[in-house]
Amino acid sequence: MNRIEPASAGMPEIARRAAEAKARLEHVSATASSPDGAVTVTVNTSGALQELTFGARADELPRARLAQAVLAAAKRAQVDAAQQLTAIMAPVIGTDSDAMHFLQEQIPAPELPEEPEKPPRWEFAANEPATPPPPPPVRPARPRPDDDEDFGGPILRRGL
Repeated sequence: MNRIEPASAGMPEIARRAAEAKARLEHVSATASSPDGAVTVTVNTSGALQELTFGARADELPRARLAQAVLAAAKRAQVDAAQQLTAIMAPVIGTDSDAMHFLQEQIPAPELPEEPEKPPRWEFAANEPATPPPPPPVRPARPRPDDDEDFGGPILRRGL
């Protein structure tokens, strides 16, 4: 018996596991949503965006916050897809093999972004009980200037 025969005896099992992994990898995707439900993204195993949907809350967000929410959800989905990829490949190549280490090096772990702080939610005055504002303070009437020159009225009407 030569050295190739023992190694080739396990080849059908390895080929079966590889075919099974290939079939599973074709259907792997990961989905993540923003905490407020404004954004939902789906990515494939390579991290490519497959689907992007916006919830009703997306209409209320400024564009910059909406863009942040899309990127944050996509990064979380990419991390999940990478974890699924390594879990599928582990039975084929082993968890501590050189091949697994190589695979993990090829899938850089993206930094998960912090969720942006939620801005204060503005409510309309219609949601609060109606209380009229107090009236403005009344200014006292300006006193007439005491003028010594007119002596109590117009000059032309004095004699009448």
